[in-house]
Amino acid sequence: MSSAPEGRFRSSSVPLITPGPRRTTLRTGDGVRIEAVYEPCTADAGAAAETSFDSTAIVVAHGFTGSVDRPAVRRAAGVFAQHAAVVTFSFRGHGGSGGRSTVGDREVLDLAAAVEWARALGHRRIVTIGFSMGGSVVLRHGALFTGRSTAGAEAGGIAEREGHIEAHADAVVAVSAPARWYYRGTAPMRRLHWVVTRPVGRLVGRYGFCTRIDRNDWNPVPLPPVEAAGLIAPAPLLIVHGDQDPYFPLDHPRMLADAAGDGAELWLERGMGHAENAADESLLTRIGDWAVAR
Repeated sequence: MSSAPEGRFRSSSVPLITPGPRRTTLRTGDGVRIEAVYEPCTADAGAAAETSFDSTAIVVAHGFTGSVDRPAVRRAAGVFAQHAAVVTFSFRGHGGSGGRSTVGDREVLDLAAAVEWARALGHRRIVTIGFSMGGSVVLRHGALFTGRSTAGAEAGGIAEREGHIEAHADAVVAVSAPARWYYRGTAPMRRLHWVVTRPVGRLVGRYGFCTRIDRNDWNPVPLPPVEAAGLIAPAPLLIVHGDQDPYFPLDHPRMLADAAGDGAELWLERGMGHAENAADESLLTRIGDWAVAR
């Protein structure tokens, strides 16, 4: 296993494959501190301990205004932990993490740090599962960080870093993800754009939703999710979307699936709303089953 630069996982004293939950602070490639939690698989503790170095870990990427301690994230982690070890974390600007939210741009570095940590703990197979904004992040991460190189490169965006542990995902799940940027076709998305782009809106985000939002526009605009979806293969990709999603209508998941072609599965869930808050235990269980089977 590659060695990480000193301080890469600052505040972490977790030995490889520890038996119980651990909370730590990670350092991203651009120096932002990210809070993260590791939970071992709860399915069969004895068997998991014997095969842990070959086991799967699921890394969960929450939606905008979420955090590692939000009830919906903890509920999802609890269900996924019945299938595999789980790493949850708060994106920059959310919860106890540092920095400011760039609403899906630099967050790909946060996910990369969480994936690196899971590999540092000894897990050889990583599945990333993202919800809403987190769904767009896992798509871009899957396209930019591949098993063919230790880091992806995006024009003006992500610089390759030397000496770090592999940050790629072996399978990707995007739940309630947008296909394209700047979408304003629904009332919830128009409200979200107001929160992100207006000074008063950012104050509402900070004090109403505990989310600190960067005031700067994207420069350059990151790779769109629909383009990223076509670059993830040969890693398996699962796209999950509710037919009652108030944020993104069904043309979004269909565009993602079309872009990915034969490399993706598409689940359109009847009666489901948006993201982790709308994902019930049955759906989370099916996603967990898919994650460990692929």
